[in-house]
Amino acid sequence: MVEKPDTSDMPAPPKDDRIAKVIARAGVASRREAERLIAIGQVRVNGTTIDSPALNVTPDDRIEVNGTPLSPPEPARLWLYHKPTGLVTTDSDELDRPTIYQSLPEDMPRVMSVGRLDLNSEGLLLLTNDGGIKRQLELPSTGWLRRYRVRVNGRPTEDTFRPLRAGITADGEHFQPMTVSLDRQQGANAWLTIGLREGKNREIRRAMEAIGLSVNRLIRIAYGPFQLGDLKPGAVEEVRRKTMRDQLGLSVEEIDPTATPPARGLRRTSGKANKPAGARRNSGKPAGPLGKTARSQKTASEKPWEIGTGRPSGKGTDQGKPRGAGKGGTRKAGAGKSGKPGDARGRPQGTPSGKPHRGGGGKGGPRGRS
Repeated sequence: MVEKPDTSDMPAPPKDDRIAKVIARAGVASRREAERLIAIGQVRVNGTTIDSPALNVTPDDRIEVNGTPLSPPEPARLWLYHKPTGLVTTDSDELDRPTIYQSLPEDMPRVMSVGRLDLNSEGLLLLTNDGGIKRQLELPSTGWLRRYRVRVNGRPTEDTFRPLRAGITADGEHFQPMTVSLDRQQGANAWLTIGLREGKNREIRRAMEAIGLSVNRLIRIAYGPFQLGDLKPGAVEEVRRKTMRDQLGLSVEEIDPTATPPARGLRRTSGKANKPAGARRNSGKPAGPLGKTARSQKTASEKPWEIGTGRPSGKGTDQGKPRGAGKGGTRKAGAGKSGKPGDARGRPQGTPSGKPHRGGGGKGGPRGRS
């Protein structure tokens, strides 16, 4: 009998992926935008223009987008951004209104927004340099609860919100059931806390109009385990890579494609990296009514989005101090412990792309989001 050679210590072969996914992973465009670029002949592979995204490529293939060679993918990164009102969540605007990308720090790499907030909405917006992560976090199947503090004009009662809790149809479009709590009545306005698991265009505003209420302020305070906390309007903080792995359930290789894959027959142990997002040992308790994260929450100090004299508060909600879903889970954008530019662990580094920031929201598409 001929013995087969032992290949357990041989490196794994190069991994292949769909071309649109590779382009999105490099942060050039979202997967949908990459497919559009392929359809109009703007993508070449090994010198040949392709017209279909049904193609798998490996790191050995030469890819060009709009005549520019595709750079190797950089480690995935995620930021928390407190969007102020008056900015549109898009790369460019036909009405020449200011965009979120024009307000970001100049040393940030090219990023894309996870979902959108409309012109008059404010609060937490996630930014990433990775098209795959953007897509993963936007899919309704992810099941992450998005929470908002909403000020409406009117005097609603608990009965007012029964249609929203059961699921309502507005303008011929059905919205999934929402969690709604009436926090405070202040004069002619009422403050609410609303949770939903989908992000349809202007969903909250349209749903409120359907029950006879008018929204005059809307603040997103959480997106899944990531929270606004006391992040100031216009400020950006980066989520640490370990927190990303824990909350998104990603492996080391998915966060950093340049990481050396394990040899055949060997198994990489990555601790919590492969646990489901938000998993914690011995938690044993179901999420609260508004999707409280596994980490214990603290009542936030008074903020514009907290209940006070005519202002909503963190009291009675899970809008606590944590933002990065874990202690020390975020760091100021572009700054390490010493205040110098650094990565999520505080180690000095330059801008990953070495180029000034350029927005990645893409043209067209619906502007508004709840």
